[in-house]
Amino acid sequence: MKVLYLYMFPLWGNGSGAWLRRLANHLTHNYSDRFQAAIVAPDNRVLKKIKIFRLKPPTLGVFVGNPELPGAKKYAKFSNQEFIQIYNYYLTRTSKAIEKFKPHLIHVFHTAFLPPVARTLANLYRIPYIITTHGSDLHYFSEDGRWKANVRDASVRAKFITANSNFTRQWYLQMFGKDLAKKTKTIPAGVNNQVDFAKKTSWIDRKYQFKHPNMVLFTGRLTVHKGVEYLIKAARQIKAEIVILGDGPERKYLENLIQKYRLTNVHLLGYFSQKLGELDDFYLRADVYVAPSVWSEPLGLVILESMVHKTPVIVTRKGGVSTIVKDGVNGFLVRPKSSNEIATKVNLLIENEKLRYKMGENAYRTVVQRFNWDKIAGKFYRLYERSLNPPKNNPAPTYILAAIKKIKKLRKS
Repeated sequence: MKVLYLYMFPLWGNGSGAWLRRLANHLTHNYSDRFQAAIVAPDNRVLKKIKIFRLKPPTLGVFVGNPELPGAKKYAKFSNQEFIQIYNYYLTRTSKAIEKFKPHLIHVFHTAFLPPVARTLANLYRIPYIITTHGSDLHYFSEDGRWKANVRDASVRAKFITANSNFTRQWYLQMFGKDLAKKTKTIPAGVNNQVDFAKKTSWIDRKYQFKHPNMVLFTGRLTVHKGVEYLIKAARQIKAEIVILGDGPERKYLENLIQKYRLTNVHLLGYFSQKLGELDDFYLRADVYVAPSVWSEPLGLVILESMVHKTPVIVTRKGGVSTIVKDGVNGFLVRPKSSNEIATKVNLLIENEKLRYKMGENAYRTVVQRFNWDKIAGKFYRLYERSLNPPKNNPAPTYILAAIKKIKKLRKS
């Protein structure tokens, strides 16, 4: 089985990119005798055993921000001409990728203009496709509805639609139609649970000259939606090092806020790429992770990353994260924009080592049981198999029919 993934951002710098890399890697590894992956994306880096069709679109955009695309225009502010240019670019380049890679299935790994691209190419090449929504793309549609009709049509024609949480699934159905419910499945992101808990992280304290023994962590894009200002305001009541990793349009405002309150325990360290491995060290070093989002977070991959490192989390009671975090069990849920509540819960965990340890263990157990990559990859592989059954009145190309026959034979063996 050969799957071609369509993606609109660099493969590093955001949760959906990390998800796509890991999904393709696990499928390639777990089903090495029957699976090949290729990705169409604006990225020049290399992935082992995965073909990358590298793009240089005429304009690169973002939904809410991306640390690898500083200063990029939001898609909601694209002119019609800019959208036509990038749509035509993806259409042409993806068609070349199809002719070279000969995929059996197309997997659209974000919405906006990519489902219409897949819809057109699937019709021409008679290749089935599925769509995955991550939530941030749905927020884009609430700002700009120009592509909604096209995505609705693409959704009707897609074999399946997947969402990263039940919250995102309901949001998608409300936006594009409840009649899509049967084909819309919830499949969350997975997290790598191979963590080296014995790894030394003392370099962090030495490099940044920390004075407090405890550390509180935030990682992510510095946008207004993430609510980082409320963590900074809470820092006035917390005796710990507050480390903020990420970049984005809110950075200057947050730097001014730190200066305004004369905070010496807040460290705005910028963007760290997961590829270097340093980000894992910060997760290990942290005693508490805080995600103070002021919008409805669809899933929160960074929250899962923290939990798999046995770090208890404090997150806003909004969106899909409440299906991951059980209040008082593996973390705490707090009200949006409540710096006082953030400070109270952080201090409770810092001062109570026994509670912190218990919640960290529960957090780890939650992720390993529910967000195991082998399970997630298996769900997608089975969905791919179901997607390959061609309609009787529109038979698939010969190479796809041959692949279906091979898959059925492997199943029996």
